[in-house]
Amino acid sequence: MEEIRISVRNLVEFLMRSGDIDQRRGKGFEKDAMQMGSRLHRKIQKQMGEQYRAEVPLKMIWKKEDYQICIEGRADGIFEENGKSVIDEIKGVYRKLEEISYPIPVHLAQAKCYAYFYSIQCGKKQDMTVQMTYCDLETEEIKRFQESFSFFDLEEWFGGLMGQYERWAEFLVSWKTTRKESIKKLVFPFPYREGQKDLAAAVYRTILRKKKLFIQAPTGVGKTISAVFPAVKAVGEDLGDTIFYLTAKTITRTVAEEAFSILRDQGLRFKTVTLTAKEKLCVCEEALCDPVNCPRAKGHYDRVNDAVFSFLMERDCYPREEILRHAKKWEVCPFEFSLDLAVWVDGVICDYNYVFDPRASLKRFFGEGQKGSHLFLIDEAHNLVERGREMYSASLCKEDVLEAKKLVKPYDKALERKLEKCNKTMLAMKRECDGYEILENPGDLPIAVLELQEGLEKFLEESGLSLSASQGKERENDAEKRSEGIRERVLEFYFQTQTFLDVCDRLDENYVIYTQLEADGRFWIKLYCVNPAENLNHYLEKGNSTILFSGTFLPIQYYKSLLSTASDDYAIYAKSPFDTQKRLLLIGKDTTSRYTQRGERQYRKIAEYIKKISSQKKGNYLVFFPSYQMMGDVMPYFEQISSDEIEVICQTSQMSEEKREIFLESFEVDREKSLVGFCIIGGIFGEGIDLKAERLIGAIIVGTGLPQVGTEREILRQYYEKQGKDGFFFAYLCPGMNRVQQAAGRVIRTVEDTGVIALLDERFCMASHQSMFPREWEGFQICTLENVEEKVKNFWKNIS
Repeated sequence: MEEIRISVRNLVEFLMRSGDIDQRRGKGFEKDAMQMGSRLHRKIQKQMGEQYRAEVPLKMIWKKEDYQICIEGRADGIFEENGKSVIDEIKGVYRKLEEISYPIPVHLAQAKCYAYFYSIQCGKKQDMTVQMTYCDLETEEIKRFQESFSFFDLEEWFGGLMGQYERWAEFLVSWKTTRKESIKKLVFPFPYREGQKDLAAAVYRTILRKKKLFIQAPTGVGKTISAVFPAVKAVGEDLGDTIFYLTAKTITRTVAEEAFSILRDQGLRFKTVTLTAKEKLCVCEEALCDPVNCPRAKGHYDRVNDAVFSFLMERDCYPREEILRHAKKWEVCPFEFSLDLAVWVDGVICDYNYVFDPRASLKRFFGEGQKGSHLFLIDEAHNLVERGREMYSASLCKEDVLEAKKLVKPYDKALERKLEKCNKTMLAMKRECDGYEILENPGDLPIAVLELQEGLEKFLEESGLSLSASQGKERENDAEKRSEGIRERVLEFYFQTQTFLDVCDRLDENYVIYTQLEADGRFWIKLYCVNPAENLNHYLEKGNSTILFSGTFLPIQYYKSLLSTASDDYAIYAKSPFDTQKRLLLIGKDTTSRYTQRGERQYRKIAEYIKKISSQKKGNYLVFFPSYQMMGDVMPYFEQISSDEIEVICQTSQMSEEKREIFLESFEVDREKSLVGFCIIGGIFGEGIDLKAERLIGAIIVGTGLPQVGTEREILRQYYEKQGKDGFFFAYLCPGMNRVQQAAGRVIRTVEDTGVIALLDERFCMASHQSMFPREWEGFQICTLENVEEKVKNFWKNIS
């Protein structure tokens, strides 16, 4: 018999939500005590005496003819009073308790579920009492509500609740049968390329054994379909239930959508949703989520469940444009709508942060206590190292504390004092800092920030910013606008403190804590996650298996150490089907981008290289520079010697999405002139762009891609050197060579492509760099400015 599992909390929150999306009401500031006040939560339980049983697991099996639903959860407490069993549900809030005159319906529903389950579990089918315990997390004041229910009332109420859920359960059971039948008939949609069948088999075996697999997958091996196909087959064998296809860039999300579409053309029935950032989906000019500023926020929760159900019945693929269309039809927020849809589909295509970021992860899948049969397919996984470091690091600036103090001073003296206490704590740290200082621990600051955050939450919850009567009614409108602006700035600061405290809870040997005094006088304390593996695996362990793949996963042990904590992960190097005779790989040994050697001589030489390479065949070329400064230094020399037959375009800093598209659209086939695009290595055009065939026939890479020397790079170097490892290798060389390989990979996108790749730096001749070359780079040629023209000319002659 098919079984559906759901938690009590998710069940009641899903079925009982109603009304508006309204972030002005302090959404997110009322927290379950288990999350924000676990210490106080335990304190209340201990105060209840020995006869009080805390954290009692309860579950109920709701049986139907073809399936059953397992609903489970954990009651905060159970005790006996006046001959009746009492279910105690504890909720911590940051609001005045006198404002709560009756239990919040969703909270009461959760407790009633536990009461019904316990009554049946005891075999007595007895009347029950439900106690709602609300606790002010700032003052520790407690307010309780008690209500008794007969067993008949609880049974009738819960039956009505499950009656609402049954249409969803029946959909899941019916759809799973349809899905499984379609997967049985599914075959690989293309003739296997050399090594591709072995790759797909390795993915399936890894899922079967519930392991992780790292795949070095050169361009052209078909890594996306080779990962998606066996993962889908594994779902059909009940080895997983939901596939999460995780990417760092929009372009790779499109590739994933295409892979599932190809399988649907073969008869696959598999529902997938693509999640898009709120700012890109919002239909308003500004993403202000409240019924005043957004008409769709009004009554959103009254309509969204029906909107989701009708969409599930309508189609199997839910890309951005379809989500916008259906959200408009039902007048719901497209972003929140897409998140709700994700719960019911088979595959979720999304950015890394929807799984790994503690502040953005999908709580219904990855919240505390949640675990599922998820399969993670992580594309371009080399990006996850730096993204992971960003997600699990935090910082706090003393000047931001002072600004917040200034903002709240007219409205909340108690909060002003807490901000001043925090400021003084940071001032003492600043006096000990000379440039930057590595600390053993953050000292007393987390305590000061915790006290501060409680005040901020109360301030934001009340959020009236009441103004004195002396201001007069004629100033009310201006004052209201000013007050809202203050609230938004305080809210932004609140999130900074919340992140800081969250990361404080994670601090371990994978972190370096340091303070930094910047040239402009701003003082920071930073909690820097050097190795994100432990934090990433906290989320990966909520699934069954993980497949990580990239075209630039070398050296593989470097990435294993930063993305996994296991010692028995698998790794394979996929065989490239590409004919290396179609690609010319050159190393210019007589030039360098070393900072100490930069000057007119090197700039002229680099410009000459670009001209000689791009002049041998009309077409489109990309030149990657280590910085905007060097790009600007070389540009005038190139313009002096380039002919009218070459057009030059340049990447600029902070390009808008529209300007990026215009830049890429310039790379047309059959142009009248050759096109040379100047851009930055490691930037937006350094990876993730797909200029196939004649759209790009050459890439010239200036320098070795080393990250700029900075505080955190030096901290990384020192961190690894303390472990007896090569700090330069981990902090600079590995990320630098990854950038180089990514930039070079822009040229060869398919097995039919041809092109020239030139690495312009003498350091590429060193064994330390060549040891990190991928296998496909065997057969590279050393060149100089004197013979590069001849080598390129001969290559194109032989190709033609």
